[in-house]
Amino acid sequence: MAERPLTLMAVHAHPDDEATSTGGVLARYAAEGVTTVLVTCTDGRCGDGPGGVKPGEEGQDPAAVVAMRQAELEASCAALNVTHLETLGYADSGMMGWPTNDQPGAFWTTPVAEAATRLAELIRQYQPDVIVTYDENGFYGHPDHIQAHRITMAAVEQTDVPAKVYWTTVPRTAFAEFGRIMKELGVDWAEPDASQPQLGLPDDEITTWVDTSKFGAQKFNALATHASQTENIFFLQLGQERFTELMGVETFLRVRDRTGAPTPEDDLFAGLR
Repeated sequence: MAERPLTLMAVHAHPDDEATSTGGVLARYAAEGVTTVLVTCTDGRCGDGPGGVKPGEEGQDPAAVVAMRQAELEASCAALNVTHLETLGYADSGMMGWPTNDQPGAFWTTPVAEAATRLAELIRQYQPDVIVTYDENGFYGHPDHIQAHRITMAAVEQTDVPAKVYWTTVPRTAFAEFGRIMKELGVDWAEPDASQPQLGLPDDEITTWVDTSKFGAQKFNALATHASQTENIFFLQLGQERFTELMGVETFLRVRDRTGAPTPEDDLFAGLR
């Protein structure tokens, strides 16, 4: 009987999130024979529409945006060689404070237990060894990212399946460089508000640094498939080579572990192979 391949599940909020913070690991582990499962929680309807039309502006058709972003998501999965794509289909809640937060069907207003039960079914189906999602603040405070964190952690408790759970993060030392690049690209960049939770982690608190530089082209191409959102995907302006130099390591905080693998580690599957 063939041994079951290792399995990675990434739980993300919107189409395009899978490429931004986990495109490298999805591509790398797929190349290593790991089964990769992407769960996307919302339909992305609060993203830009054709021609860059913003949510709420005349001509922005949410149904058309949903169809476009689903096609882009499928193209991204093809670029990253994702084995299985699962979409929960909740309505994109928009940024914190938008009226869409409270609309019927919005992910933000969906009871955590309800969505967690659906995710738990997928966890039981795919039996992932490793699950990756966001931290309690959804990394930067987006309601759908926060909700994705909540339902993932609740589903993990329901199923008790994965050996390891990680939250995506960024080393704080990277933010100065990020700000410099944003200004170089002509993006109006302001330092994060001191009253808000700090983004990322001090370098010495990051448990896991995964080298994905060999898969930079795939990550770049996956981001580029989300053509409707390129106005907000600033790093594409860098070009593939420089993008890979800057985005060639993906970092995580390990929050659940049954392997005893020492940290810092350079492999999400350390202790499992």
